[in-house]
Amino acid sequence: MEAKHQIGYWRELALLFLLATIWSSSFMFIKVAVQTISPITLSFSRVALAALVLAAYSLSRGDALPRDGKTWLAACVVGFLGNALPFSLIHWGEKYVDSSLTAILMGVMPVAVALMAHFATDSDTLTRRRVLGIVVGFFGLIMLIGWEALGGVGAAILAQVAITSAALSYGVTTIFVRRVTHLTGRPMAVATLICGSVILLPLVFTFEQPLALTPDWPSLLSLVMLGVFSTGIATLMYFRLVNTLGATTFSQINYLIPMMGVVWGALILGEQLRFSEGLALVCILTGVALVNRSRN
Repeated sequence: MEAKHQIGYWRELALLFLLATIWSSSFMFIKVAVQTISPITLSFSRVALAALVLAAYSLSRGDALPRDGKTWLAACVVGFLGNALPFSLIHWGEKYVDSSLTAILMGVMPVAVALMAHFATDSDTLTRRRVLGIVVGFFGLIMLIGWEALGGVGAAILAQVAITSAALSYGVTTIFVRRVTHLTGRPMAVATLICGSVILLPLVFTFEQPLALTPDWPSLLSLVMLGVFSTGIATLMYFRLVNTLGATTFSQINYLIPMMGVVWGALILGEQLRFSEGLALVCILTGVALVNRSRN
């Protein structure tokens, strides 16, 4: 039984790395999409597209949407804090902030989640080893992105505040999903995306003019990638992993995402891996290992 449990746990960690791989491409697609698609319109479009894709798949598997008001209320909370609000903040922020600094600002999430989870959950208590893992991971993140990226702090302060707020919103959502343990499966993922779409729709027509936009093909292709993979499939994986790994362990994904970006560049684009980047990857993996060992 112990061996079977360990195999299952390593499978969940593999899914965490896969989700990091999917999300690591998001910032690139966002940067392309916001060139011709306004931020809130992009948020609504990717969430609505994800809802349609997952709803079609869920119906083909015979799933039924939740029917009780309590579940739909919870779905609205996750739809707002986990999709509508952070997507819009990040999309707007990336118009003024480089993706490297965005990755560092999003690194606030694991620290915030660890603190909140310590007081809000029984299974994610903060230990010295876990704190050390979070610090080592964050240090590796800065090494990976480059210390020079910190030189941009303050240059576009409102955009940076928006991205940091998005990271905190993700953190609150992760704790909420962890606490409300019945929020799992395809029906809940679809309900969350439907709620996110409904919340965003009036905001699109209030603050932007979506019908006047003329997006180019690179932006539309980026939108499809964001909707189907980074939002739709990723939402399914998100609900599963938060409940199986815990909030603090899952939040380490914000350290893994830029790491996977470097790996992509080395494997696909043939970019050379510098010594500092290799050392940063070791720090990030060590941090994740320390957090997970504390959990075991």
